Amino acid sequence: MVPIRDNVPTKIVPYVTYGLVAANILAFIYEADLPPQQLDGFFHLFAVVPRELTASFAGITVNQPVPEWITLITSQFLHGGLLHLGGNMLFLWIFGNNVEDRLGHVKYLIFYLACGVLAALAQWFFSQSSGIPSLGASGAIAGVMGAYILRYPTAEVLTLIPLGFFFPAVRIPAFYFLGFWFLQQAVYGVASLEARTNIGMESGGIAYWAHAGGFLFGAVLGFLFGMLKSDPQDQYSQYS
Repeated sequence: MVPIRDNVPTKIVPYVTYGLVAANILAFIYEADLPPQQLDGFFHLFAVVPRELTASFAGITVNQPVPEWITLITSQFLHGGLLHLGGNMLFLWIFGNNVEDRLGHVKYLIFYLACGVLAALAQWFFSQSSGIPSLGASGAIAGVMGAYILRYPTAEVLTLIPLGFFFPAVRIPAFYFLGFWFLQQAVYGVASLEARTNIGMESGGIAYWAHAGGFLFGAVLGFLFGMLKSDPQDQYSQYS
């Protein structure tokens, strides 16, 4: 399912969301200009490498010029391909503006980065000995989605559903759209623990625990940051 827009209008210009999208795109442009060997080294330096993070937590020097804990932040701005980047930025563009509208610019930025760090740690917890770099904004964006569903469960998400050669657009309540997404990530995360398949980061795939963990942390932090505070001006429209 591909979301197009929601029907929750914003009252502010979401400068932080725009800035995050721009930062991710600029980082990807830089990546795309690197030759393969340098790109691999770049990812090992600035993405989260679980076994190196494990070693750093144990006080063991990992022989990297950048402190390993910093990768919990820098990894949030790296992507492994154009589809990876495009999918993440689409979700951030649709759901981030409303969360920023509720939290305010500064609190939203803190919230976003915190969700990304906690999501990366969730993935690290289940793959502490892995040498595969973990990267992408999806953990932080999952946190945004967790906060969004907390505040706007009945909002409608206009969604393309691929059915062969046809792509009908339907309006799906956010509770079902995001709830299904979270359930899918959690199921695949559990599956990745049971068997070495093409599921999960161990095979160079998707960091499902970062997604599921980010979503849960986003809901919790969203509550703590005040996402549920009443606002009589809350309303839905036909377009986001």
